[in-house]
Amino acid sequence: MVLFLTILSFIHLLYLLYIIINFLDSKRHQKCYLLDYQLYKPSDDRKLSTEFCGEVIKRAKNLGLNEYKFLLKAIVSSGIGEETYAPRMVFEGREENPTYQDAIIEMEELFEYTIGRLLRRTGISPLEIDVLVVNISMLACMPSLSSRIVNRYKMREDIKTYNLCGMGCSASLVSLNVVESIFKSKKNQLAMVVTSESLTPNWYIGNDRSMILSNCLFRSGGCAMILTNKPSLAQKCMLRLNCLVRTHHGAKDEAYGCCIQTEDEQGRVGFHLGKNLPKSATRAFVDNLKVLAPKILPIRELLRFSILSVTLKMLQNSQKKSSGSPRPMINFKTGVDHFCLHTGGKAVIDTVAQSLGLSEYDVEPARMTLHRFGNTSASSVWYVLGYMEAKKRLKKGDKLFMISFGAGFKCNSCLWEVVRDLEGVENVWKECKIEDYPPQTIINPFMEKYGWIQDEDINTFKIPE
Repeated sequence: MVLFLTILSFIHLLYLLYIIINFLDSKRHQKCYLLDYQLYKPSDDRKLSTEFCGEVIKRAKNLGLNEYKFLLKAIVSSGIGEETYAPRMVFEGREENPTYQDAIIEMEELFEYTIGRLLRRTGISPLEIDVLVVNISMLACMPSLSSRIVNRYKMREDIKTYNLCGMGCSASLVSLNVVESIFKSKKNQLAMVVTSESLTPNWYIGNDRSMILSNCLFRSGGCAMILTNKPSLAQKCMLRLNCLVRTHHGAKDEAYGCCIQTEDEQGRVGFHLGKNLPKSATRAFVDNLKVLAPKILPIRELLRFSILSVTLKMLQNSQKKSSGSPRPMINFKTGVDHFCLHTGGKAVIDTVAQSLGLSEYDVEPARMTLHRFGNTSASSVWYVLGYMEAKKRLKKGDKLFMISFGAGFKCNSCLWEVVRDLEGVENVWKECKIEDYPPQTIINPFMEKYGWIQDEDINTFKIPE
């Protein structure tokens, strides 16, 4: 009997040990790593110079003097330089009459540049990819873009594909969340994410100011990346995803309608950017940080902020001070080393920087990305990451905060941890002579050529020849 009980206890112990090992192993496989990524750099013949931008605006048939002046003023204050890229049909003068094939060619050029180079550099075969997620918000085709990639690179029959449309500038973090969720239920996976935007079929040809603005803000760009949860590849990876938070204010009509594809009064389709966009973005940003902050900041910082907030509220109640008194700010730098901000525009970068109390050093990558590549929609945060990598800022153990905004209205953010020192190998920023960034003085060519119109009386304003 004693021997039987001993054997039984031993079996129970082995079973408990098996459960513990299995639990730890499953946790180990649930981690999401960024193995490598490849940014898209179009050819130099697609760069938008100051003069060419003026020509594109002048040949728009439906613009009056007011709209012409408005667009030039928008470009002047956008923070965008002269080396950003546009689709080929713009340089061919066909932006008002693009074809379906133009849109497909735009995507195929992106796929060939990013996916092809990424696979060659990592040595991973297309047959090894288990999951493929493609997010191109403003182009839906049949077969889907994900199917086109599967066909082009002859991927496996059992590959799991996801094709995301309409997710806006925050789509790449939505794609990350899809991959992260799959990794929690499947071991030893390799996932590819392709993120970009289709500008070709979405050029607005009307004169509604809230819609023509998108023509001068968005630029060509994209990124392909490979993610994995294989423990055997952990040391070869670049980043590990620690947490990801998604905030969606689509239930609020004001937020839902501030950034939307619609028709103008003449029935011409365009992308409307409403005046209440900054307000909606701020609300989504605040709600997102409320969830994210406890996940990424040390307890001492959370306690400091809580004590200051309660103390200030008590003082206001006792002294009957106005609610407009300065509020204490959370110091995100206590839990974050680098900030990867969405390059939605100069105002977006300034607002986020002010809200988080960031220095010029912190926002330099975002400002330089906006200046060099413009707003490339969902891929913009990856160009910011590429700048940091090329500048050799990212060291093992550093924490990287990534945040983006998108139609819906959405605010998505995540925290990465650097797995190894990153030195920007095969980075498009190196081709841009990263040593020249940031320039001592950023020359705004649009300001030099068109800045004078800001004070010009519209009654005497004439389109320059």
